[in-house]
Amino acid sequence: MRDLISSLPDEILGKILSLLPTKVAASTSVLSKRWRNLLSLVDSLSFDESMVVYPNEEEAENGSHRFSDFVDKTLALLHNSPAIKTFSLCLVVWTESSRVNRWIWTAMEKGLLELHLYAPTSGSDVSIESRVLRSTTLVKLTISGHYDIDEDIDESHDVFLPALKSLSLTVALDIDQYRRIIHDACPVLEELTIRNVDLGSLWGGTVVEHASIKRLVIVTHVPEHIDYYLLLDYFENARQTVRLQAPSLVYLDYSSPVFKGYVVGDLDSLVEARLSLKLWRSTSHYDFDDDYNYDYHGSLSDLDDDPCPPIFGNVTRLVAAIRNITTLHLSPDSLEVFHFCSKSMPMFNNLLNLSIESNKQNGWQVMPLLLKSCPILQTLLFKGLVHKVTNRCGDACVCSPSQEERRRMVVKKKKEECCLQTCGVKVLEISDYGGCFQEVEQMRHFLGNLKCLETVKVGVDPDNKGKNADFLRANLMNLPKLSSKCTIQLL
Repeated sequence: MRDLISSLPDEILGKILSLLPTKVAASTSVLSKRWRNLLSLVDSLSFDESMVVYPNEEEAENGSHRFSDFVDKTLALLHNSPAIKTFSLCLVVWTESSRVNRWIWTAMEKGLLELHLYAPTSGSDVSIESRVLRSTTLVKLTISGHYDIDEDIDESHDVFLPALKSLSLTVALDIDQYRRIIHDACPVLEELTIRNVDLGSLWGGTVVEHASIKRLVIVTHVPEHIDYYLLLDYFENARQTVRLQAPSLVYLDYSSPVFKGYVVGDLDSLVEARLSLKLWRSTSHYDFDDDYNYDYHGSLSDLDDDPCPPIFGNVTRLVAAIRNITTLHLSPDSLEVFHFCSKSMPMFNNLLNLSIESNKQNGWQVMPLLLKSCPILQTLLFKGLVHKVTNRCGDACVCSPSQEERRRMVVKKKKEECCLQTCGVKVLEISDYGGCFQEVEQMRHFLGNLKCLETVKVGVDPDNKGKNADFLRANLMNLPKLSSKCTIQLL
């Protein structure tokens, strides 16, 4: 049988080998002298130690030189390679930092465009030299896991990445190191992802100040085993302000516990925001307290001499800064953060698409005010309709409030029109619909008050698909609709 692959031009074979895992590509060098020379045409290298199979547990636990030797030999075979475009390295066991830096530097000298470094386990800590963070060709950089960057980076002038457009950092750095890398060393950066993996990096807050960033993802994670109350006691006395100055920003994905304050510059270019904000403490003691009255502006009016303690955090400036967006995604916790931690709600005069995620642990207290603040809203999407029942959801839902709050709502309804009736939403999308009583009543409330509705799309919870789809469809179709143009689709 004719060897069709070997008949291909060297350049094509080099491209094919570049698409394969480096271990597989390197193994072809034993086929013939021609294949050995073809390895020098490989311009994409991926070394993943998690794919290495050690002969026994003892060698795996103590680490092995097999992986390091393989990387050394492969790079030696590539010494005549004209260019290396992508270099990816995933370490599992401890490897000498000097050796790792030598590998990276070898790739850098070949005009590297993309560098991806991973070290998921604590036993694989590597210290990156500042000289590795100097390249005139690098356009994409990812550093994730147990990598440490030299402490002298704050003072070093060796760090300079003038062509870098995409940067992802999931490493433990302090504010000054972040600022040195992001603000000073990357003048044309367009995409930035920051994930804090060390609690120490939370104490100083988060600072992102950059003129050219267009896409920003910030994830501040607090492990579940950490005592939130102890952290909060510290936070209340520490400096943890989030500073965001990014005038070119188009997309923001921000996930974090709420901070004491936010200093946010001009975000007039922002189009889409995805917020997953989390309160430090439960607010369940506020849910049915009839001695307190939350008005539609989310302000707390104290009606006795022993008010509940204030909720930590202030996102007022952050919420105001995103007022010009056209698409907004909110997590269940974010709804409560908007209610408890924002002193005012701006008008979202450009907002066309609003996506809400819902669960049983969080309420919809801010929904009436939020909907009234979106005058041209076209599409309203809910991932789940079931939410925590509170006295504060107003007329956006069909919660069953306590007797005293129900009396207040009757008085309010006589004075004000339902927030849904002033909403111009044309498309309503529901996902994870299960058809329980609360969900059916919520759909009845939506269909009976949204007068501009044209399309309703309902995605059934996967656990219910095939079991009672016909019943759910019939139930939805029989609900009364205020809009004569409304059609319902069960997906």
